[in-house]
Amino acid sequence: MDLLRGLVMVIMAIDHTREYVHAAAMVGRPEDLTQSTAAIFLTRWVTHFCAPVFMFCAGLGAFFWSERKGRTRASLSRFLFTRGLWLIVLEFTLVRVGFYFNFDYSLVILLVFWALGLSMIALAGLVFLPYRALVAVSIGMILLHNLADGVRAASFGDWAWVWNLLHQPGLIQTGGPTLLVAYPLVPWIGVMAAGYCFGRLYRLPAERRGPFFIRLGLGLTLAFIALRLANIYGDPSPWTTQGSIGFTVLSFLNTTKYPPSLQFLLMTLGPAIALLGWTDRARPSERNPLLVFGRVPLFYFVLHIPLIHAIAVFLTWMEYGVTPFLFTPPPTLGSPRDAFPPDYGWSLITTYLVWIGAVAALYPVCLWFSRVKARNRRWWVSYL
Repeated sequence: MDLLRGLVMVIMAIDHTREYVHAAAMVGRPEDLTQSTAAIFLTRWVTHFCAPVFMFCAGLGAFFWSERKGRTRASLSRFLFTRGLWLIVLEFTLVRVGFYFNFDYSLVILLVFWALGLSMIALAGLVFLPYRALVAVSIGMILLHNLADGVRAASFGDWAWVWNLLHQPGLIQTGGPTLLVAYPLVPWIGVMAAGYCFGRLYRLPAERRGPFFIRLGLGLTLAFIALRLANIYGDPSPWTTQGSIGFTVLSFLNTTKYPPSLQFLLMTLGPAIALLGWTDRARPSERNPLLVFGRVPLFYFVLHIPLIHAIAVFLTWMEYGVTPFLFTPPPTLGSPRDAFPPDYGWSLITTYLVWIGAVAALYPVCLWFSRVKARNRRWWVSYL
């Protein structure tokens, strides 16, 4: 699990680097096939694996935590509840400041830590369900939530904000800060619960476990292909024939992330589960970068955003000089495009070089912290 989690941590940094550095990110969405290129689309697409794996591994990690001697469902519930609250606090403090480099809370974007935190709080209650009931709830939420795609928040009137929080991304006016819900909770709660249920499969003998994971992961991937080909259910955005075979394939892969459709989750979790099987007996070095990052994912996440932002500030200063927008987030995070120079941003090659440099810079710090964490068994360390 640590190898898988470390892999997606590294991949995740590509997307955050793109949002700060890449010129095309400032003017359009990489998923828009009328404007994008294959390289830009795939740079974004590969990072789609990150959020589902975060959620799934958070549930799986909760199961591993509960397996330690002396721990009960009640203690697991308390841990999930308090850790969930902690992630929400981080979302509105360190993570937000890292993204923005300012304290202007007029617009607050509810991102992955918010969804992770509330999903953990939900799981804190769900763990008291019988195992089979929890399996049914998690799979049912993932399979069936697209039936609600046609329900719009506006139809709930004054309660529209509830539907935005649950299933439809959108703005919530509070009379103070404006909230932008990027990660509605359904079906993320189901994904985390599915990861928790999946943990029981680790009780299988090692010789059976790996092959079973591979078959299950490949089966889910094939289910994605079949559903996507049918173009009937599982994603609100059907694929269409494009001007070339290559772009038709991109359209096929262009599933919906906000909220994650059934097809999106099959497309991402299927290969991830297969990878758990392929690496089940792997024994990497303690210094393996993926293992290091995977063991301190929260530490890595909180550090990588301000690091990438600081590099973008430095590049901006080198290219454009000291200007008022140095500590204003780029248009990808809500700033007006006209506040930036018309040619603001850099090439995709520069974007990848910044990504590689940022990840390399984080490695020694994360290696140090992983060793500190391994030596320190105090309760509060598990929250870091």
